[in-house]
Amino acid sequence: MNKSSAKRGQAVSLLFTMLLFLVFVLCALFTVLIGGKVYENINRRAEENFDGSTALHYVANKVRQSDRMGMVDVMEIDGTPVLEIRQEANGETYVTWIYCHEGWIRELFTFEGSGLGLADGLPITECSVLDIETDGRIITISTEGSGQSSIMLSVRSEGSREQQ
Repeated sequence: MNKSSAKRGQAVSLLFTMLLFLVFVLCALFTVLIGGKVYENINRRAEENFDGSTALHYVANKVRQSDRMGMVDVMEIDGTPVLEIRQEANGETYVTWIYCHEGWIRELFTFEGSGLGLADGLPITECSVLDIETDGRIITISTEGSGQSSIMLSVRSEGSREQQ
């Protein structure tokens, strides 16, 4: 009887060890799967934030580069808010329009009165909506969609073209 109870004890011990190993393997598998999902979510959020903030920082740098008396203005063309940046070179006046058209932030650089329109701008980055508003010296730029973000810029050089 000792031999059969010893064999039964060894079988129970082996079964318990195998079940414990199986639980360990399942826990490790679930940990890897959950960790992968967490990493995927973090990566997706980081991309969304990057897309929204990159577009805003691009526009903000353009405004900062051109912050001169009456050279930065916000207007509306065909129902689309457009940031207009003017500059003069060699006696010619050039304009840069930054706006959102057909799901892209676009930039159009041309001489004043060229006749080019919103469809002629070069695509810069994807963006569903770029809203540009002005209130005196404050320009508010915001994006919508997955990378929703906004920025407020204070134009240091006071005055617009109407005040010149």
